[in-house]
Formats: sequence, structure tokens, C-alpha cells
Amino acid sequence: QVQLVESGGGSAQIGGSLNLTCVGSTYTSCMGWFRQAPGKEREEVARRDLNAKIRYSESVKGRFTLTRDVDANTISLQMNNLNPDDTAMYYCVAQRTWCPEGDGYEFWGPGTQVTVSS
Repeated sequence: QVQLVESGGGSAQIGGSLNLTCVGSTYTSCMGWFRQAPGKEREEVARRDLNAKIRYSESVKGRFTLTRDVDANTISLQMNNLNPDDTAMYYCVAQRTWCPEGDGYEFWGPGTQVTVSS
């Protein structure tokens, strides 16, 4: 079992920035972030696979940056130029081997809330 713990959520103004961090209890090849807003489906925000390839959703491309510290089993999500559509619960996800398509990740963190307002 892998435990994931997120931190760094909170409130930001439109155009502001937040940085989310996730610490995993052990190494996993694939780590990433999902988000879910009330009344909406879960959305994959960004992920880094075992080949270090990073994929972003179109809605955050150019604004969010995912980085990973493999030695520390952490990933971070730097979120810039935030807008109200970014308001959601953000979840860290991990998979021991290859990244799955969709939301079929083995391990999920409890989530951290991000709220963007004017």
C-alpha cells in the first residue's frame, strides 16, 4: 500500500498562484494530479510517467508545471494564472508501474482544496 499526502492547497485570487506538493510513502513509477469540482467529473490535470514524460490537460497547459523529486518520492504542481475554473479538490495519484488511462490509479491521496475567487 502506498500512502499519499497532499499539501499546499488554499485560496487564491484570480491571476494568483499556488503550489501543491504530494509526498508518497514509497516509490511509484507514475505520479500525477486529478481534480474534481462540485457537480463535475474528475479530471486528470497532469501526470509524469516512468519515462519522465509529463502530460497536461489542455485546460492547464502553459499555466501549471509538474515537477518530481524521485529521491524524495514527491511531486509538486506549480499553478500560475489561476482562474475560478481551477476551483476544485485536488488529488495526488500514483501507480506502481505504468500510468493508466482515465482515473484507474491504484492510489489516491485524501485531497486538498483549491479555491480561486476575485
